[in-house]
Amino acid sequence: MWITPEEVVLKNALKLWVTDKSNDYFLLQHRRGHGDSGGKITGLLVGALDTVLDSNARAAPFRIVLHVPGSQVSWVIASGATIEEVLKHWKWLDQNILPYMAVFENKEDAASFVQGKVKGLIAEEVLGGQAAGEDDPARFREDLARFEQRFGLPQREKLVTHYSCCCWKGHVPRQGSLYLTTNHIAFYSFLLGKEVKLLVPWAEVTRLERVSVGLLTDVIRVHTRRKQREFSMFLNVDEVMKVMCQLADIALRRLLDSGGLTLDKSLQDSTNITKRVLEEQALRQYVLSLFGLPRSERLREVMSCSVWTPHARCHTPGTVYTTDGYLCFGSREEGPCTLIIPLAEILCIEKAESTSALPNPVIISVRCKRAFQLIELLHRDELVENVRDRLRALHWEQNMIRGHDQRKKSTISTTPYYTFCYDTVQSDEEDSSVIISDKALRHTVISTFHPSQSDSNHKTCNTEQVRERLWDDHFTEFGRGVHMFRTDKIRNLVALGIPESLRGELWLHFSDASSSLAAHPNYYADLLEKCRGETSIATEEIERDLHRSLPEHPAFQNETGISALRRVLTAYAYRNPTIGYCQSMNILASVMLLYTKEEEAFWLLVTVCERMLPDYFNRRVIGAQVDQSVFEELVRERLPELADHVPDLSPLASASLTWFLTLFVSVLPFRSALCVLDCFFYCGIRSIFQIGLAVLDANVAELSSCTDDGHALMILTSFLEQVRHEDESHVCPEDAGASQHLHITTLITEAYEVCVCRAASSRDTVTHICTPEMKKTKFGSVTVKHLEMLRCRHRVQVLQAHEDTTKDNALRLVTPDVSLSQENLSELYDLFKTEHFISLYWGDGVCSSGSVLPATGSCPERYLVDRAQFKSLYELLAPWICGTHTDTVAQRTFTLLDQDRDNLINFSQFAQMLDVLYCEELNEKIRLLYRLHIPPALSENEEDSSPLKSPVLSSTRPLYVNLPNGESKSYEEQLQQMLQDLNKGKEKDEEKPLPHMNQREFIQFCKTLYSMFQGEPCEAELFQAIGMVTSLVLQIGEARHREDASRDAGESDAHWSVSFEQILASLLTEQVLVNFLERPVDLSAKIASAKTQQYQERAGLLMIQHAAGR
Repeated sequence: MWITPEEVVLKNALKLWVTDKSNDYFLLQHRRGHGDSGGKITGLLVGALDTVLDSNARAAPFRIVLHVPGSQVSWVIASGATIEEVLKHWKWLDQNILPYMAVFENKEDAASFVQGKVKGLIAEEVLGGQAAGEDDPARFREDLARFEQRFGLPQREKLVTHYSCCCWKGHVPRQGSLYLTTNHIAFYSFLLGKEVKLLVPWAEVTRLERVSVGLLTDVIRVHTRRKQREFSMFLNVDEVMKVMCQLADIALRRLLDSGGLTLDKSLQDSTNITKRVLEEQALRQYVLSLFGLPRSERLREVMSCSVWTPHARCHTPGTVYTTDGYLCFGSREEGPCTLIIPLAEILCIEKAESTSALPNPVIISVRCKRAFQLIELLHRDELVENVRDRLRALHWEQNMIRGHDQRKKSTISTTPYYTFCYDTVQSDEEDSSVIISDKALRHTVISTFHPSQSDSNHKTCNTEQVRERLWDDHFTEFGRGVHMFRTDKIRNLVALGIPESLRGELWLHFSDASSSLAAHPNYYADLLEKCRGETSIATEEIERDLHRSLPEHPAFQNETGISALRRVLTAYAYRNPTIGYCQSMNILASVMLLYTKEEEAFWLLVTVCERMLPDYFNRRVIGAQVDQSVFEELVRERLPELADHVPDLSPLASASLTWFLTLFVSVLPFRSALCVLDCFFYCGIRSIFQIGLAVLDANVAELSSCTDDGHALMILTSFLEQVRHEDESHVCPEDAGASQHLHITTLITEAYEVCVCRAASSRDTVTHICTPEMKKTKFGSVTVKHLEMLRCRHRVQVLQAHEDTTKDNALRLVTPDVSLSQENLSELYDLFKTEHFISLYWGDGVCSSGSVLPATGSCPERYLVDRAQFKSLYELLAPWICGTHTDTVAQRTFTLLDQDRDNLINFSQFAQMLDVLYCEELNEKIRLLYRLHIPPALSENEEDSSPLKSPVLSSTRPLYVNLPNGESKSYEEQLQQMLQDLNKGKEKDEEKPLPHMNQREFIQFCKTLYSMFQGEPCEAELFQAIGMVTSLVLQIGEARHREDASRDAGESDAHWSVSFEQILASLLTEQVLVNFLERPVDLSAKIASAKTQQYQERAGLLMIQHAAGR
């Protein structure tokens, strides 16, 4: 391998290197001690020195040095693992460089010429290799060469990065290199003559965690299903952990049944994944989660800047992020100041005059006659031009959709929570010519839900008016709409509860659903028209759950509310068939309908399902389970007292699944749940984590003393039922004797950095916002960045848990049909799955789509293998190796198993085939061999590619057999008796008779038997026995042929043929054949051998195929 010229001093280097060849300008050297027999101490010490002192681990044993006569400094220009590799470079130098060196009068010019040529060769290799997209291509190319040399994997194995670290085996550390690829973790170490190689597929990694082991505090522990490995001594352990979690997450999403999880297009092709791409993807995911942007948004520019905040009368430093459709700002610390500006709201973006006080300012004007000022933009011109280009494209698209004369419709609903609003949406139960009247509907709901006069209502009204005034003041100072400044003050206002008249508007703005509504006019009405009359599994599930959606609420006790909910859920199921309908969507949609118009509720549901809670509402609710696992870790991290008393937190985390899926709506009283929803639409899923932690924190003492899981769940259920809204001044009759209720604002205060100060009477509350110094809770520091990091790590555990379930279901399906042990069956499943993965790793992608099925109840098997993969497994696991004929037998076996002719077989078929070969009786083994030599396994036009010669068939051998009692009995008599016994067994087991075998097929059958016996200790006896059987069967076939010909005199269609029973009976007459076919073969040993050979053989074969293809 050509390497970037490195200076060396030969005087010192000669102590470690020995020169093998030399000329006027070049030296070919090998590492001292390399290749010495007997393991001399010199080679051992030099190898150990390479590992300890060189961060890239062991140095290459051969190298070429450029040496200018008279100079003390030389340059290493090539290195290699083998002498052949270096000799190829030496030959190239001798033919293409050395003849031209004499033209240089100045020796330094000659050295510069050689170095330039070598760098040019390296650049050509980099452009066509994996290193092209790396920050340091030359260095990465050298690392890649070492990786390929040490592990011998195909070139399609994409190396992402590598680190110098230490791998622990017990208490023994081994210093070496950790290579992270798109499919594997690889570790290499060479110390004191002992070489250590570890290759762990990401598909086998079940958990990644940072732990402390003894005095080492930053240890990364990698868990697999069989063992765990620990790595330490990293320069930047945070970076390594982040990259490992990302690669494991991406690999499992690509390889396993991810239950509908989405994977970014840039990551679907593993050859495109680099360390830089991973960093960009992590930042993009963080930005999307922090600002609640659509998952399809691409991150464009990221720049440090400061924004003018009128409420603070100063510039707030932070970072501006631009995407396809948004311009967002976040302060340096997450939370104090956030700004989201949809590009659709921007009228213009302009550069202002730069001054010392306002360097590089940019003015952004929006539709509501407000402007935002950004300063200290390092690349201001680039930002402005790029945003202007996107604005022009967006405005052109909007004009095409809406038309120049169409006016923007208002997206704000000022209706209270107890009123539905519809524009022109008809009830499914009414005639299409009838339009629902807003006035009539409002009157119906008011009369059924909201009493007209009450002292408590009067008091609630006064509180609402106070809150409305506070929000009006806030709008005046901070703005109104999606692009309002989001600060600690607005978060505190949200924590106190949003006024009923503003709730719908603020939900739409906080979630940015109003932007989606404005960008898609008439989309909902068109969707309803398209899905009218459509039926599916989703619509059936929706109908079952309609009357379970807030059944206690009057709005959903009549057909009007039920019809609106039906339309919203059905429209979404039609829009997103991948999700369709999932339980708990009905609960969320019903609450949304209480505060927004029907179309607004639809877009709110879209925003929640696709932006705020991605991957929650899919086939396996993977997202909710991941957050449930994250919540369990947060409990251990933030509530150590509870974790110490309750070591197993899984029951408490399981209870939280409902909290996440329904956002506490199904477990809290309705008015209290609305406050939680207020926080969710403002802060996102982080608020649910924080409130969940506050719930557990309020019950630490009771939960710590629980004796069983049921008691703990009862405590939480009782606590949540008693959380009341402060406006609820009356107590329900059934709660009259209960203890004092906890107010929802108090619970949210415990979760947020908010202080709510009360007067003497809790009924007459006076609220104001306190400074952060007055109260700092332990849950307010839960950040989006921390949650995203935990999600990435815990997604690996959740996906692997689902994979274990898929495997258990597949084994449960196969077990009744086979006699293989559960242990062997499990190991066979792993081999089968690994073979499938190998094709995805390094194949041509043929099986990446067609051979992957989602594991469902009716079809729990997900992995399929094609013909080439089956051939590899057959050669590793077949009990009888047929030499050069093995490939032919494997091809016929696959054809026989592939009953639906799609060139794929599943694990059940594979396991049943091995069960016959290893566990069934002799009759079934011979039946399988027989079926391999008749159609469809053996086609009429198949050409035998086996180099074996056809066996010599003779029908002149004596046909008699000696019985144990000394009698001599003819084969005809013995066969007659065997056929009668077989017919009796056939009557007991009504099995479809097999077709007869013609002479060509019988010859192939004999050839397979001959190939099976080659190399056996009793090979001569077996050949003699099969010769006797062949002669007997030939005579039987000829006799039958003559009989058929005489019976059908004058007809020419009589053929030579024998039946399965005749061949079986003939084979049973030779005890040596019976012993061979019944000889037990240790399947466990075969599996253990296959595990070690599977990677090496498949990798070598694929490397040869790819080389031949080039």
